Order: sequence, then C-alpha cells, then structure tokens
Amino acid sequence: MTSNNKLKVIVTGATGMVGEGVVHECLQHPMIGEVLIVNRKPFGMTHPKLKEIVHANFFDLTAIEDQLKGYDACYFCLGVSSVGMKEPEYYKLTYTLTLNFAETLAHLNPDMTFEYISGASTDSTEKGGSMWARVKGKTENDLAKLPFKQVYNFRPGYMHPTPGLRNTNKYYKYITWLYPVLKLVFSNRVSTLAQLGLAMINASVYGYEKQILEVPDIKSLAKR
Repeated sequence: MTSNNKLKVIVTGATGMVGEGVVHECLQHPMIGEVLIVNRKPFGMTHPKLKEIVHANFFDLTAIEDQLKGYDACYFCLGVSSVGMKEPEYYKLTYTLTLNFAETLAHLNPDMTFEYISGASTDSTEKGGSMWARVKGKTENDLAKLPFKQVYNFRPGYMHPTPGLRNTNKYYKYITWLYPVLKLVFSNRVSTLAQLGLAMINASVYGYEKQILEVPDIKSLAKR
C-alpha cells in the first residue's frame, strides 16, 4: 500500500458497464487513494482520485509501461462478448490480450493483487463444449500461475446495474424490473454491480480464501 495506507489501483474496461461500476465504487471507497484507468478511448470524467491513460493497443504496452509501476491492485474488467465470434478471434481478445496485460503488470508490480472478471459457468477444465467457457477457463488458470501476490477470478452472473451510470447495457432497461424476482428465485446467480465492485476492493484489502469467486462469494465479500 501507499504511505497513507490507501490502495493505488488500475482498472481496465472503464468505458463498459462493469468497469464503470467498479470505478464508481473505487472513487467512493475510503481505502482507495488513486485509480488509474487504462482505456482505448477517453472515459470522459474527472475526479481527484482519477488518472487516465488512453492507449489503443493492449497487445503492446511498451509505450506506457513506466506509468503502470507502483500499483497495489489491478481490476481487469475489459472483455468482449463471444456472440458471433469464431474461437481464434475470441481467444485473441480474451486470453491473449488479458495475459499480455497481466504479464506486464506482474513484471512491473510483483507485490500486486490481480483480479479478473470472468463469468458464471466458466470451464476450469478447458475441455467442455462451450467455446467461451473454455477460453475463460484457460485465462483463469494461466493468470493463477503468474507471480502476483494474489490472483482472484470473479464469476458474476446477472448484475443489477448501479443507478445513474452512463454505460449500462441498453437491454437492462427491459429486465431490471425483474430484479426482485430474480434475487429470490436465483439468489446464487444474482448480485448487484455495486456488490461486485465492493468485493473486488475488499479482496485487495482483506484477501479471500478462494481464488475463484462465485456469486455467493461475491456477495459475502462485499459485506466485509
């Protein structure tokens, strides 16, 4: 941690729904002293805690490496949908991109905690019939081998959006009214985006006994 005992964190994917939600929680949290967002396009927001690097090519971080030193945690929220994608393209944008970013950070910040947004039903065996689940599984498995202080893989299900944020997926407006029912019937698959953000912060501050966090773990850790 920094000298004032507050975390300096890196967040990717802040222009997406999950990343924006995580940034929102970080900016409000008393244990977070600085948030560096690394995006391919500008985030469009200013805050005393917030710094930003706009960098188009996540496969080559050479030009920004010096700016990534000295951080305590990375919340990796960058991701793409597999819908309509062939496996080689999805593999490149999910596995190759994530591992390149993580390997760079492991070299620069070996005492860092790295936290990856995966997904419910990810396939840790890497052998199942679902393409995206296999790729996510391999990504989780290989992240866990990197020389970080800790690696946590988060597997959220349905995430109820945080009111007022700009990048909530458009289809949510058709289903958010179902949230009370979903929370009752599928409690182990449903959380809020705020709970996910808080759980990621708390994993950095307090640690957690599991490397793979399913929805019940996320909700439990969010309360610490």
